[in-house]
Amino acid sequence: MNIIEVQDLRKEFKSHSSRSGLSGAFRDLFTRNYKVLAAVDNISLTVKQGEMVGYIGENGAGKSTTIKMLTGILTPTSGSVVVNGMDPHKEREQFVRTIGVVFGQRSQLWWDIAVQESFRLLKKVYRVSDEDYKNHMGHVIETLEIGPLLDKPVRKLSLGQRMRCELAAALIHNPPLLFLDEPTIGLDVLVKLKIRKFLKEINKQYKTTILLTTHDLTDIEALCERVVLLDEGKIVYDGKLNQLQAKAVEGKQVEFQFLPETHENNLPRIPKVHWEQKDATTWLANVNGDEQMVSELISKVVQNNLIKNVRINEVSTEEIIRKIYEEGMAIS
Repeated sequence: MNIIEVQDLRKEFKSHSSRSGLSGAFRDLFTRNYKVLAAVDNISLTVKQGEMVGYIGENGAGKSTTIKMLTGILTPTSGSVVVNGMDPHKEREQFVRTIGVVFGQRSQLWWDIAVQESFRLLKKVYRVSDEDYKNHMGHVIETLEIGPLLDKPVRKLSLGQRMRCELAAALIHNPPLLFLDEPTIGLDVLVKLKIRKFLKEINKQYKTTILLTTHDLTDIEALCERVVLLDEGKIVYDGKLNQLQAKAVEGKQVEFQFLPETHENNLPRIPKVHWEQKDATTWLANVNGDEQMVSELISKVVQNNLIKNVRINEVSTEEIIRKIYEEGMAIS
């Protein structure tokens, strides 16, 4: 079952183009030049129930614009959007009861009242029964460890405490779909770990579908098997994270740590293997080949040298994305 179905989705914005010089500025007072920019450029996408999808890209790639169209905040210029079986823009009142949204920079909690009072107000807005609220929110509050924060005004919470409360607020009505836009921005490592653990739990227990946009790619690696990569409003990759790594990065890097210092002359000469010295006892072998070539390399090195440690270095997702954008790699 598809929770999200997007077909040829497009969002255009008009941008004012200023003329140069004093005469140009004077002319702009009477007539203005505009150019049309496509923030989201005819994308198609489906997300199944229970998936955790990372929606990633550089600043200005169109991530937040997409989320705003999927949640009904923005109306598309063209294309179709069906979320939870509804059009987010035409069935607004019914639709908002089926989604949860957390924007890292914005709050849905009331600033000057206690957290639990905000929860009670949201409970009425979403028409959640006392029994459902008690059963579901008891688990959420306990797992996110926000019980001691419920009596505090939101303005007195730290950023990490507030974000955990924001996440709880988005789940008061136990929505089947959760949109997270930069939910861990500015948070310390321990808070991030708590939020990631909680998201895994609700996904497993309630089959909650999660669409996550973030610049912290460790969040993507920890939570999402599938990633959608956006560039200039277009989807350039949609698939498994591990397949992206395999397609985007050629070869592997093997790190050898030798017991005594060693010289490059003592290392085997193998086609498509480039040696690079890291320090006196450590050498990096950049292998432009598959796992069999890596195995052969390790075997030859171990036969003729005393080895303290061997490690195959995994290329980080951040490095993969950087390489894709810098080199304009085509991913399919």
